[in-house]
Amino acid sequence: MKTLLGRTRPTISGLWATTARLPMGDRVFSKLIGRTAAYSGTIGARVLELADGHSRVQLRDRPAVRNHLGSIHAVALMNLGELATGLAVMHAVDGRGRGIVTHLGMDYLKKARGTITATCDLDVPLTPGTHDLEVTGELRDEQGDLVARVAATWRLDITSP
Repeated sequence: MKTLLGRTRPTISGLWATTARLPMGDRVFSKLIGRTAAYSGTIGARVLELADGHSRVQLRDRPAVRNHLGSIHAVALMNLGELATGLAVMHAVDGRGRGIVTHLGMDYLKKARGTITATCDLDVPLTPGTHDLEVTGELRDEQGDLVARVAATWRLDITSP
């Protein structure tokens, strides 16, 4: 827990551990993350799995995230990719430092239709200091086809091991 203005603020990992025990806890956690990271919350993604260096996040296809071609908008996919990479990184760093994305890129490989699931797996350095971490994530449709690949650079400032 971190103290902010004399108040205790839960960490991402602590919040996930707490909500995971609740009925529909992944939905509760997803709503809370969406409120904390307001722009990420605009796509209404659902966090399915979360651990140090691992995340699985899902985006439901619906009119609010579609483009004029009837597929999921490129920016909604980018938002999902950033959320997946950020959660995997920040769960590991939580309480030991902070991070910010300094570069974000995406390769769009196929029109995204239906429910899209983003996954991210990586090893996160936890040694004190500043680290620029290259992180990739994959976005797949319900058939398992790769629709996009995100590449993010996260700058981590680790203050304690």
